[in-house]
Amino acid sequence: MNVYEAATKRRTIRKFLQKPIPMEILMKLLNAARLAPSAGNLQPCEYVLVTDKALLDSVFSTLKWARYIAPEGTPKEGERPVAYVVVLVNTKKASEGGEIDCAAAVENMILTAWEEGIGSCWIASINRDRLREILSIPEYCKICFVVALGYRAEEPVIEEMSGDDVRYWKDEEGILHVPKRRLGDIVFMNCYGNKFIET
Repeated sequence: MNVYEAATKRRTIRKFLQKPIPMEILMKLLNAARLAPSAGNLQPCEYVLVTDKALLDSVFSTLKWARYIAPEGTPKEGERPVAYVVVLVNTKKASEGGEIDCAAAVENMILTAWEEGIGSCWIASINRDRLREILSIPEYCKICFVVALGYRAEEPVIEEMSGDDVRYWKDEEGILHVPKRRLGDIVFMNCYGNKFIET
């Protein structure tokens, strides 16, 4: 799988096999995150890797899943992630703008995960105060995101978006359908409003 294939085939996963991810693969994902672009090369991103079963349940309790299909989109017992990466900005290293670095790091991580057959869910809806307490995260570290990880137990599909409805849905067979805007609706040639014509 090349980078373009990973970028275009990757889907958000919310149902996971209960199979542990080898530590060498988790370290590969974190190394990909570490080497992402960083403004001014300040490198403020830090990570808490969570694999301990008791902590997995605690972290899970701090997350909100799949706004459009809640509670159906929340992983059930036996389908939950087997690892989490909590993505932080150390504000002693960058007082502002570190969230952009975190986003680049997360994208590197989830594309590398997809190549390894591992699904992910990039989560920003978090009870940050509770998560900080659970994982003993210091106040000078801002909690940006949580990346949920596990081998995929579902295969979401993309749909061409109709109108402006961005809501994803599950069909009667439980398959998640995700609408995406067409390239011709979001790309302009040389000036805004001059629409790109797809061939």
